[in-house]
Amino acid sequence: MAMSKQVPELSIVIPILNEETSIPKLLPQLKELCDQAKIDVEVICVDDGSTDKTLEKLDELHAKEPVFKVVALSRNFGKEAAILAGFDFSSGQAVILMDADFQDPPELIPKLVSEWREGADIVHAVRKSRKDGVVKRFTAWVYYKIINLLSDVHIIPNAGDFKLYSRNVVDALLDLPERNRFMKGLSSWVGFDSKTVYFDRPARQYGRTKWSYFKLWNYSLEGMTSFSGSLIKIWTYIGFLTSMFAFCYALFLVVRVWLYGVDVPGYASLAVIMLFFNGVVLIGMGLLGEYISRIFIEVKGRPKYIVKHKKGLT
Repeated sequence: MAMSKQVPELSIVIPILNEETSIPKLLPQLKELCDQAKIDVEVICVDDGSTDKTLEKLDELHAKEPVFKVVALSRNFGKEAAILAGFDFSSGQAVILMDADFQDPPELIPKLVSEWREGADIVHAVRKSRKDGVVKRFTAWVYYKIINLLSDVHIIPNAGDFKLYSRNVVDALLDLPERNRFMKGLSSWVGFDSKTVYFDRPARQYGRTKWSYFKLWNYSLEGMTSFSGSLIKIWTYIGFLTSMFAFCYALFLVVRVWLYGVDVPGYASLAVIMLFFNGVVLIGMGLLGEYISRIFIEVKGRPKYIVKHKKGLT
């Protein structure tokens, strides 16, 4: 029994940003579910620089129930850094990663644990339906199609961060030194035996989403540039096709002048062509810049996160 207290069967890692309304409802529900399922659990709440009363409420919950452990980062380092911090401080034989907005149903936790107990190292919670708008569902579908077309690893469509990882997988993820982390891709890259559990994703119950379309766009670029060099390689072929088009068009102009004589140049068409190809060049330079910026971040070697204070952890 003493060993169970030192090394819990399950760690639940929750990256949190401004969730003062959901936290007091979620954490007690998680403990009640795990107690009913006879799962020895610790809940590691990583506050990612919240500006509301989230951290205050987390500290209050820890004072009432030590099973709720708190890691407060010194500022907002981003969700991926908060996830990494939670993994660093977790000690469970398995780790479940979930959000605090109730869109990752707590009721699914016993099912994830059951699949792990039967031998799975990773258990993916995959959304078979979701309450998002039409635009968000369509862009998510397009994104998974594109990233799996370009990526070196297969990323399961509609599988978010809500997953169970065995300790072997967590240790493998922690061994990866990179700072630009894309957890959906990394969980596929490390391999290991996996199973899938499907669920209907409910609408967000508390607070507001922290993901604007601009942030989602940047996050999608992070995923594509982290797991594929195809985005930059493809510009070799675009450049070749552009050159071939220009050569064919030049040949056409020579033949036309030879057959019909010189006519008045079309300034409008020339301007359009120049703007189009300049746009193509700038897009290529932008993609090149994305890769270079990631190299720049990696070589600086700064810490992935900084802890301000922690409760219930050594």
